[in-house]
Amino acid sequence: MSDFGQQLSALAVQSKTGLLSGAWLYPLSGIVYIVTHPALAHVITPVLLKCLALSTGITLGMFFFTYLPQVAFCALFSGPVLAWPAAALMVLGESYALILFFTKTLYLDRAQALLFDAVLVQQGHDALVERGREITKDSSTGMKKVRKAVLKPLSRFAPSSIVTYLLTLPLNSLPVVGTVIFLVYNGKRSGHRFHSRYFQLKGWGTSDQQSFVQEHRAQYAAFGATALALNLVPFIGLIFNFTNFAGAALWASALENHSASLFPEDKAVNVEIEDDSSASR
Repeated sequence: MSDFGQQLSALAVQSKTGLLSGAWLYPLSGIVYIVTHPALAHVITPVLLKCLALSTGITLGMFFFTYLPQVAFCALFSGPVLAWPAAALMVLGESYALILFFTKTLYLDRAQALLFDAVLVQQGHDALVERGREITKDSSTGMKKVRKAVLKPLSRFAPSSIVTYLLTLPLNSLPVVGTVIFLVYNGKRSGHRFHSRYFQLKGWGTSDQQSFVQEHRAQYAAFGATALALNLVPFIGLIFNFTNFAGAALWASALENHSASLFPEDKAVNVEIEDDSSASR
């Protein structure tokens, strides 16, 4: 119990540090960025529609088959009134785990890496992106084309994280406090994975990555908690899965520029994004 108390205390300290850092705002800035850069939205729309159809089917199926039994379970801890929203959070969490597994297997990795790279190019980090993707420039128009990946995007799917995620889902049966602990704890474990592509483009090995993540662990926990909360929004959570990557790219750009700006100045770079579907798996 003392070890558990120490973990909660450390989590509280990291949560405060992450909150003050402002890193939790980057997933929100990603939403604004996608809305104000429609060319990016156009590229991810075909993949997004497929994912939304799959997401809707899984979520509806989970509510139909598992919601009422989980209301009964949550009533043991939350009481008969709060059991309904607590069970809804648990079903949404379980649905998200299934959605993540199937969509990443079928669609997401390459599309998210393409979006991440495109945002970095729009922010002027061509040299960084060229380490992992072809970029061409039309000398007459100044238009840059983000083309086929030459470095296969790293898969962010970690079975151990999914197991931990599922084991901590019952925390949502405790109103408010349990949900906050659930988000922060899983955000701490998953936040750095949004920068897997950034680490790949930087050419960092495992030790370099671990050192950087350890140095920024509170910021990654805050980013991951916000990103997870957005991903759990029914039906449209997958939209935020993409905007979270745009936010992660903006954070990577800020790190490259040694800046803390959440909404960087638009560099007015004309970028055309080529479908990456032909890239090797």
